[in-house]
Amino acid sequence: MSPDVEIGVFGGSFDPPHLGHLIVARDAMEFLKLDRILLVPARRSPFKGEQDTTTSAEVRAALCEAAVEGVAGFAVWRGELDRPAPSFTVDTLESMDQPDCRVTLLVGADTWAHFHRWDRPRRILDLARVGVLARGGYDGPEDPGGDGPWPCVRVPVRQIEISSTEIRGRVRDGRSIRFLVPDAVRQIIEQQLLYGGGTGAVAGTGARSS
Repeated sequence: MSPDVEIGVFGGSFDPPHLGHLIVARDAMEFLKLDRILLVPARRSPFKGEQDTTTSAEVRAALCEAAVEGVAGFAVWRGELDRPAPSFTVDTLESMDQPDCRVTLLVGADTWAHFHRWDRPRRILDLARVGVLARGGYDGPEDPGGDGPWPCVRVPVRQIEISSTEIRGRVRDGRSIRFLVPDAVRQIIEQQLLYGGGTGAVAGTGARSS
């Protein structure tokens, strides 16, 4: 029997979420014919240190919610905020109550290369299929290694040259991030003076923008 709903789970630090995240998620949604995309902000990745995010998980979740507000089929799942760090994907998938759904875990090709090092990767494959985001034609290794094979679906998505690191740097330097993040995200960054920005820094105009 086919599942009633196809869900894509797209996790990350989202510090901050930007249009690149949303564009590749939409590409995956269309290619895989998903009904919903869940953005899952991590409290802290097990592969990253305590200082790898510059804002709290709660703030990053709020930024994600602002990014997808009004976007049909997109939502934010806050479950990792309720658990102690680090955030293991297998725990997230086990804690999602998604009856009559098929879950696809969306991961970047660079991340896929290390899938065999994740916590309980075989259990992850029991809980979800894995969609590897092939940005600009790069789809990572056929087999990440370890005690594979590791089945996956290759998902062609556009290569978007935007990064959260770049956005944080632009805010810190007083440069514009307009057209790089959703306006609602930009407004929160500006209003809360996130990432070392001051009044007007996010818009890059010298005055707070609407």
